[in-house]
Amino acid sequence: MIHRKLSEGSNQNLGRQDAHPTNQYQPFMGQAPSLPLKLRESEVNITYRNLPHWELEGSVYFITFNTWEKLELTPAAREVVLNACKFFNGQRYQIFCLVVMRDHVHMLIQPLVKSEGELWSLSSILHSMKSYSSKQIPKVMKHIGTVWQDERYDHIVRDEREFQVFWEYIRQNPVNAGLSVTPEEYPFFWQIYEL
Repeated sequence: MIHRKLSEGSNQNLGRQDAHPTNQYQPFMGQAPSLPLKLRESEVNITYRNLPHWELEGSVYFITFNTWEKLELTPAAREVVLNACKFFNGQRYQIFCLVVMRDHVHMLIQPLVKSEGELWSLSSILHSMKSYSSKQIPKVMKHIGTVWQDERYDHIVRDEREFQVFWEYIRQNPVNAGLSVTPEEYPFFWQIYEL
């Protein structure tokens, strides 16, 4: 894995034409009550596997992770994943919106403070969710072997408009897949009700 840091003041384009009219990086600072809304360090930490992963302290992220080879999770397995994702909510991270689909998970999440001057990393958060759920899934459905792809798709939420777009995308995922009439009727959907 390759690590690199990019100063927030850099004029490097972050790969999006619509990020901000000035092409300057404008991260959205979420409303998690236990997290300061200021950046303590203005650096983006970039790591690479097959995909680049950008982390910026205090940011909210849109995350997607997929099952291995499109493994379809049973309802009982989706319940395991939902509970695994919510387990440290409010302690290690704040989840704003979460849906567990048959072969993938979407969430809006913000890492919280681990210790003085340090936040929980996305890698450790997702490792915990995926590791625990992959050990529990064989107990509720017939599956032996790998459950999750190693990689994840993550996106730093740049502003409140983008936050709302991702939130609605997550909400509508089960509706668009024909699994429920409303997001709230889908049993593997969860959202925070107060920001």
